[in-house]
Amino acid sequence: MRTLLKGGSVVSAAGVRRADVLLEGEKILALGRNLKEGADALVDVEGCLLFPGFVDAHTHFDLDVAGTTTADDFYTGSRAALRGGTTTVVDFACPNKGESLRHGLELWHEKAGGRTFCDYGFHMTIDDWNESIRRELPDMFAGGVSSFKMYMTYPAMMIGDRDMYWALKELRALGGICGVHCENAGVIDGMIAERKAAGELSPASHTLTRPPALEAEAVGRLLRIAQAADCPVIIVHLTNQEALKEVAAARRRGQRVYVETCPQYLLLDESLYFNEDYSAAARYICAPPLREKREQEALWKALRRGEIQTVSTDHCSFTLAQKDMGREDFTKIPGGLPGVETRGELVYSFGVAQKRISAARMCAALCENPARLYGMFPKKGVLRPGADGDIVVYDPGASHVIRGEDCVANVDYSPYEGFVTAGGIRQVWLRGSLAVEDGKILMESPQGRYIARGKCSL
Repeated sequence: MRTLLKGGSVVSAAGVRRADVLLEGEKILALGRNLKEGADALVDVEGCLLFPGFVDAHTHFDLDVAGTTTADDFYTGSRAALRGGTTTVVDFACPNKGESLRHGLELWHEKAGGRTFCDYGFHMTIDDWNESIRRELPDMFAGGVSSFKMYMTYPAMMIGDRDMYWALKELRALGGICGVHCENAGVIDGMIAERKAAGELSPASHTLTRPPALEAEAVGRLLRIAQAADCPVIIVHLTNQEALKEVAAARRRGQRVYVETCPQYLLLDESLYFNEDYSAAARYICAPPLREKREQEALWKALRRGEIQTVSTDHCSFTLAQKDMGREDFTKIPGGLPGVETRGELVYSFGVAQKRISAARMCAALCENPARLYGMFPKKGVLRPGADGDIVVYDPGASHVIRGEDCVANVDYSPYEGFVTAGGIRQVWLRGSLAVEDGKILMESPQGRYIARGKCSL
């Protein structure tokens, strides 16, 4: 079966060019102007931009956390991802302290297998460090897991500086890469204790106890540890200028540092936490928290300059009822936002359409860079012959209003309620098959496949 998408403009990290795309089976067969190869079906995409399927390398589906479980599992979360143009996610396998990496990987395969609509892979969380964990690492690479995650906060997950150093040295030797959640846990705990003692328990205290300086301090400390270990690292969900300065200093020293940010830090600000309506404020609780509005332009500027390599979502969704768990204590509000369904349209609308970034830069951040960084390129992240037929057909004329009631993620709100998009996603193709059209998911059952990933090529 050959399908020709005709009349559109193909977007890559290098630029935009008019080209038809010919699909054969699950792969891209050819790109070019006025392709003459015979096709069984013709799809008119005149006036549309053709992006590679988006890659979201930071999701949390079916995760037990904060005394509850995320609202989206792999079934609902991946449907939302696909509807939003994301054809590949990389989720975090999270064994508990004391459990083996093998157990964590097997558990996540059970959660995702046969239940995932888009293609998927796993990062592996390292929240313990001992000889047994060290010996398991080669098995992770053999199983297609080449990237890892460590935390500098959260008692159930955090790993100390010594163990982080040892883990990074081992990953360096194996050719792996590690993303790190950077916040200073000790000072945050002290500030939380002060707020609680003063009886200041509203959602506003969440942001007041996690200031940007404590993120920047942790970023700087991580980068010195990584320097000692001679290991490249990824700063996940970076939020502010001071943290960017720490990254710039490390790069001047010759270190390889990759940076991810998220739509919530580009588009939302901390004023939302000061709403006197508890529910209206609590729904935005995430860590690191939303920052002052002035930080947004700094992030857009860094994205435009290529100082930030990827935009992922950190999709970690909870219903409003789950968020209500912290009504009497802000530390008990489950942290995380839904976002996997709206990322592409938001980045295009408030980045490309408002000329903060180019379409090519959007393609780099949402497609090519994450595919390269996480060992899936050129199977994913690019439209070229031989690549998977994952395509997002973006219609610049299909503007609409984002409403939670229209979304398919398993939550009862959208953080971007009322945002007006500049255009919208007309179609999503997954491995050569039309999966979404005009917001309707055409797949009746999950068709996602596990992606065994290689090493970083970014």
